[in-house]
Amino acid sequence: MYTSAPTSASGRNRPLQATGNHSSRKARLAILLSGRGSNMVALVQAVQAGVLQNLAEVGVVFSNVPDAPGLATAAALGCPTASRSSQGRKRAEFDAEVVDVLRQYQPDYVVLAGYMRILSPTFIRAFAGRILNIHPADTHQHQGLHAYEWAFDNRLPETKITVHLVDEGLDTGPILAQHPVNLRGADTLAEVERRGLAVEHRVYAETLAELIKQERHAERSRSISTSG
Repeated sequence: MYTSAPTSASGRNRPLQATGNHSSRKARLAILLSGRGSNMVALVQAVQAGVLQNLAEVGVVFSNVPDAPGLATAAALGCPTASRSSQGRKRAEFDAEVVDVLRQYQPDYVVLAGYMRILSPTFIRAFAGRILNIHPADTHQHQGLHAYEWAFDNRLPETKITVHLVDEGLDTGPILAQHPVNLRGADTLAEVERRGLAVEHRVYAETLAELIKQERHAERSRSISTSG
């Protein structure tokens, strides 16, 4: 279900001008957050000693909130960090600045981990097909914020964690993976969130690992086809 990044004749839409063979090098991640970054921590741990260990490296952890707790956590985990304040900024203008910042780190994938911004077309087109988001609901049923509250208020027996590519709509991009969360007996919002986050932290890294493996396989196949 992965769609590769479109390229123009000038190559401007590519998120990365990479050196080396993509099928053998580690994929570089730019992880974006606005708060405490629990999904960021899970991803970094997966890079350091989990399913992403030989597949990816963290190029940068970026925040639109310079004092976001997640930045200090990322630095303590040994990750490069960067920030720009989005407060009072026009969306497209701010996103163009963020694109310039992220390109310095040459990310293969931009991974949203609690990044509380609606991305402008300026941003999405710069990294087309390479932006991932995790959403704590079935995106066909609930888009936007407060998904756990929605599940709790509606007393759902189950919700789904969705990992998807980001397009120019709100939680409308192609779905890469969905995993159920059993909510039976979850009688508080805190318990709903606890169960959901436990699934989020596992599923995001697993889905990204599978995506990178698919990309490597496709690169190898193209290389064999070209050399043959």
